[in-house]
Amino acid sequence: MVTIRLSRGGSKKRPFYHLTVTDSRKSRDGRFLERVGFFNPVARGQEERVRIDQERVDYWLSQGAQPSERVAKLLKDQAKAAA
Repeated sequence: MVTIRLSRGGSKKRPFYHLTVTDSRKSRDGRFLERVGFFNPVARGQEERVRIDQERVDYWLSQGAQPSERVAKLLKDQAKAAA
């Protein structure tokens, strides 16, 4: 099954996550099919907290990809902010 989930990056105590489309059998930070955005939970000031390529996410969802719980919440918040 294809999932859209977060892949951790950044340094110790400063997490940074990429939104990746990947096979659910792969490890969290392993191979992925495509990066479709990022999430920076410790963004301050003018730093961008979330960037999502909504067009690509919609494509993958139409192909049957399932978002993780956290990604689904980010997508919902992004849609609410855009409206």
